[in-house]
Amino acid sequence: METADLQISNEEKFRDDLVTYLQGKDLVDSMLPDAPDIEEKWTGIAEAYLPDGTKEFAAYPTVSLGWMMYVGMAVAKYWDEDWSIYNKVENLYTYLRDRIDYDHMDDYICEKVLLLSADERKSLTAIVGECAARTNSLLRHLPIEAGSKEAFMAYVAALHQLYLMGAAMQLKRMGYHMTKL
Repeated sequence: METADLQISNEEKFRDDLVTYLQGKDLVDSMLPDAPDIEEKWTGIAEAYLPDGTKEFAAYPTVSLGWMMYVGMAVAKYWDEDWSIYNKVENLYTYLRDRIDYDHMDDYICEKVLLLSADERKSLTAIVGECAARTNSLLRHLPIEAGSKEAFMAYVAALHQLYLMGAAMQLKRMGYHMTKL
């Protein structure tokens, strides 16, 4: 299988698992959002995130994966809040990370961006943790060699789907509901 085909196949596996889980919790709609503004930011966010995320992955895989879900939520919130301003930020990941640091970025996003109560934050932390653990388990069980180009590409595919699911969750939380026309 070609690397591009493997990437698409892995993205589908991660997406299908996350969608099934999140729909079961009624956290995303049956039709996922089509948000080109949010998707457009992905490449730059991923490029900036990879040095931090890959460094943390060996010791803290669920943090490395889960933090991207928080980033997706923050980008969706910024999109809703004032995209004319936030779209001009050079890189929204580094913008978020540099507000505090990588290790506490989840705290910053929950408290300062999403404005969650303590109970909401506790609930969200459990959901993000479960999504990250599920995705990590899928990553570990893929028939690819650890440390290979394919493993790296699978990690990027996982991050992409976590980013999109974070955005989808936040959009629904803010009252956007996706339905077929």
